[in-house]
Amino acid sequence: MKLTVLVDNNTYIDQYYLGEPALSFYIEDGAERILFDTGYSDAFIKNAEQVSIDLGALTYIVLSHGHNDHTRGLPFLWERYNLKDVKLVAHPGVYSPKQYMGLDVGAPFTKQDCLAHGLQVIDGNGPIKLTERLTFLGEIPRVTDFESIEPIGSLGEMGPDDFVLDDSALSYEGKEGIFIVTGCSHSGICNIVLKALKLNEKKSVTGIIGGFHLPEKNQQLEETIHFLAQNTKGTLYPCHCVSLAAKFEMMKMLPVAEVGVGLQLEVE
Repeated sequence: MKLTVLVDNNTYIDQYYLGEPALSFYIEDGAERILFDTGYSDAFIKNAEQVSIDLGALTYIVLSHGHNDHTRGLPFLWERYNLKDVKLVAHPGVYSPKQYMGLDVGAPFTKQDCLAHGLQVIDGNGPIKLTERLTFLGEIPRVTDFESIEPIGSLGEMGPDDFVLDDSALSYEGKEGIFIVTGCSHSGICNIVLKALKLNEKKSVTGIIGGFHLPEKNQQLEETIHFLAQNTKGTLYPCHCVSLAAKFEMMKMLPVAEVGVGLQLEVE
């Protein structure tokens, strides 16, 4: 599997890509070309062009959850490319309206909009095999007692978005163990690890990249660090919604690497 960071909050020194407070990864595994999240704007398209990635050749689009910093770029994509027959994998809750502090923060499209643009919509309630070794995890059970379940805004008339149930991730079964790709981890990065371990018969986790949703130094961060130290053995790539203070604390016990737009990882 080869992964390229197309959008992140961070950009590297002397590498002239666009950054924004959002996330988008491009993944190649065998014949499949997968876009994981679409960022907030068309920045991911411009960055893809700069690194010679042809987004017109996509076979899958995967949405980690429905917040607009992960979904708002999709209409820019279908305005630019013919997405007919591209498979769109997302939890059905991705299309639900979402508000936060009086603002609309949900996906700016419906399931019907996606179908109208030729996408083959696949509801990701449960695990879905994208390739022989790459799996969309589906809905993540809330198992840990220390990961936050404070509402992230509301679902409009449906009430508080207590659990962000549409939040999911990918797991890749590599030769040395499981590599996890996550968007924001509203479901809890430790809960995501537990789901991936269960699906992959408890093989070890050799790496994680994505947002861990750890914005501040608190008890949840402390417990998360101890959990990851016990349940992972490879390099971690926290980005997007992980604060500098949280990364600093993580680096005291965990192998943490910097992430920025243009980063490329290969996992065997």
